[in-house]
Amino acid sequence: MRKPARVLAGAAVALLAAAPAMAQDGPKIDTGDTAWMLTSTALVLMMTIPGLALFYAGMVRKKNVLATMMQSFFITAMVTVVWCVIGYSLAFGEGGAYVGDLSKLFLSSLAENWDKPFTLGSGDAAVVTTIPESVFVMFQMTFAIITPALITGAFADRMKFSALVLFNILWTILVYAPVAHWVWHPNGWIFALGALDFAGGTVVHINAGVAGLVAALVLGKRVGYGHDNMSPYNLALAVIGAALLWIGWFGFNAGSAVGAGARAGMAMLATQVAAGAATLAWLFAEWATKGKPSVLGAISGAVAGLVAITPAAGFVLPMPALIIGVVAGLAGFWGATALKHMCGYDDSLDAFGVHGVCGIVGSLLTGVFAYGALSATTATPQGYAGSFDQFIIQLEATAAVFAYSAIGTFILLKITDVIVGLRVAEEEEREGLDVTQHGERLA
Repeated sequence: MRKPARVLAGAAVALLAAAPAMAQDGPKIDTGDTAWMLTSTALVLMMTIPGLALFYAGMVRKKNVLATMMQSFFITAMVTVVWCVIGYSLAFGEGGAYVGDLSKLFLSSLAENWDKPFTLGSGDAAVVTTIPESVFVMFQMTFAIITPALITGAFADRMKFSALVLFNILWTILVYAPVAHWVWHPNGWIFALGALDFAGGTVVHINAGVAGLVAALVLGKRVGYGHDNMSPYNLALAVIGAALLWIGWFGFNAGSAVGAGARAGMAMLATQVAAGAATLAWLFAEWATKGKPSVLGAISGAVAGLVAITPAAGFVLPMPALIIGVVAGLAGFWGATALKHMCGYDDSLDAFGVHGVCGIVGSLLTGVFAYGALSATTATPQGYAGSFDQFIIQLEATAAVFAYSAIGTFILLKITDVIVGLRVAEEEEREGLDVTQHGERLA
């Protein structure tokens, strides 16, 4: 088995073992790397507000547009506070194999080391960045923000706002933070396993997609599902949101190099190639089966490709990225159409069909296409590192996150239901969440 120190396992540590700038008198903050990470952080935050808020709001009915945007906006504020108080410590505190400790509670670690390069882990497994910890905290916060926001697409139109508040606080602390520790902290058991997740295929997309599927099953179908007209209110808003997601994804993926170097450049290129390929694959599949390529299909295909390339972005070359994009476009189309209808669940905005299915595709194909010089997983750095062994490692990591997210989400939903109730009353759902939950109406 590989030594964990040789594996660059994602947004928390990608590039760190390969390229920390080490001066003779110790590591120093690199202003270029820091500037890129500040930019990337802003891009990732833009993915949630306004990107995801517009993307989701454009696909619901008029009576739920404001409530849908409110969910993304509120989660941004809520996770910010939860992350600073306890989430960051549970994800990136030393801890053990399964969760971090409380050493970074209330961001206490910043008091003395705010102007020094951030070191993640300790001992032989420690990795040193060229950015201050404040920037790392903020960058990782934007990942913690968008993950629960993605889940809201699965239960659009029917969850109480009070339930959303309680569930997402619990989910961020008890599901997201431990999984982030598993995958991205040197002490984490998935990190030690040798699994590759450059920017969140498991931590963000499989985690959120599976949680969305469980939420859709627990809450049940929307009132009128399969009978009423549930066409999107304004696809123009959704297109703007998708475009912001696409652009912001460069911060998500290229920023996960944790530096302004060659790996960030390759991750950005791979991201663009996969998104373009997935858009075409989804559209042509839709064209062939339904007779017309739709705007909704185009933006869904782009997101499918972006999701799938996330775990692989810093580990693959452009042509494998294109293949990943094509497979993701086809898989996402199947997940959002055939799979959903075959199983009969109401995943309103295809949180599982796109993020869950394509996150799994990307995670597994990373094990197939990882390139040695990029992934640092082989002693022959110019060859492809993808192998059956790496594929099995990816499969184990994927299955573990799938199972933990499913079980944890189910338990937290049931707890939330007991405390505040999950779903609005039928008459409130028919009237719309804008009025019943927030007392406002879209003009």
